[in-house]
Amino acid sequence: MPRPILATVHAAALAHNLARVRKAAPDARVWAVVKANAYGHGIERVFDALRSADGFALLDLAEAQRLRALDWRGPILLLEGCFELRDLELCSRLALWHTVHCDEQIAMLATHKTQLPHRVFLKMNSGMNRLGFAPERYRAAWTRLNALPQVEEISLMTHFSDADGAKGIAAQLQAFEAVTHDLPGERTLGNSAATLRHAAAMDEKSDWVRPGIAVYGSAPDYPQHSAADWGLQPTLTLSSKIIGLQQLQAGDTVGYGSSFTADGPLRIGVVACGYADGYPRHCTTGTPVLVAGERCRMVGRVSMDMVTVDLTPVPDAGIGSEVTLWGRASNDVVLPIDEIAQSAGTVAYELMCALAQRVPVVVGD
Repeated sequence: MPRPILATVHAAALAHNLARVRKAAPDARVWAVVKANAYGHGIERVFDALRSADGFALLDLAEAQRLRALDWRGPILLLEGCFELRDLELCSRLALWHTVHCDEQIAMLATHKTQLPHRVFLKMNSGMNRLGFAPERYRAAWTRLNALPQVEEISLMTHFSDADGAKGIAAQLQAFEAVTHDLPGERTLGNSAATLRHAAAMDEKSDWVRPGIAVYGSAPDYPQHSAADWGLQPTLTLSSKIIGLQQLQAGDTVGYGSSFTADGPLRIGVVACGYADGYPRHCTTGTPVLVAGERCRMVGRVSMDMVTVDLTPVPDAGIGSEVTLWGRASNDVVLPIDEIAQSAGTVAYELMCALAQRVPVVVGD
């Protein structure tokens, strides 16, 4: 039989989370962000659940082609725009909308020969200091784009750096509005955190919102809020089974480096999951794990193919018992992926995107 590790994508949860975001921004259209292969879930696996979105946003032309191959005829937005001149040819052929964030992209458009003018999203660097034109250069960039016959329509765009924290969005929103208040064009402003946390401030200011992590069931501002606090459901479960048992005595150690020492008799379950499956190696003793739907703790180091779990809360567990590394157990108990990410000193985005190719994936309810 195959190794028992399995990832399950929950289609109903994806649809639920998209509806939850739409409820937070009822007057805006919604981009479903599916970059990084839909945050590791797989574009083809999430498509049916997310096809009620008004558009899809991503980075890669190859992923845009995959969406068109799924017969999606609605808007697709390239969040980083085009990287070279020939990319614009594919944008024309696939009817892709694309971001413009630098002078070089405007220059490429100016030399592009096309029968179909492009819909572009002009990005402002309002404080994130990654991509975009500085506020004092933004209107000049808009004027240059507006003069190009290759451009049909210009939308206005920025990205918030601190929507998930105490700093908030006020300063960046003010910078954006000060420059764009009299410019025509639709606006797209809010990521997951801005859409959920700052709905009042964004009301009537964003024609499109761009939820990413919220669609995939993770809280954008964990640990201040959990996914459940925002009414989000887990969309990815990583599960396995116990494949071995060990009985420890006081002083016995577990795993590489003997990083865990038992202080008394302890029954240990060995689980078929490790960092080669995408489970974070930095998780330490105490990281939560569900065994038969009961909360237990991991002990010792994560190995390439195995983790070890303290079975004290589940004395009846044995070979073949269900283990949930994150997500929803068969008894509907949820182990939030955000908790595992916090234990590893990272964020849920990384865990989702790091799921290894050797892990089989199925689509469930």
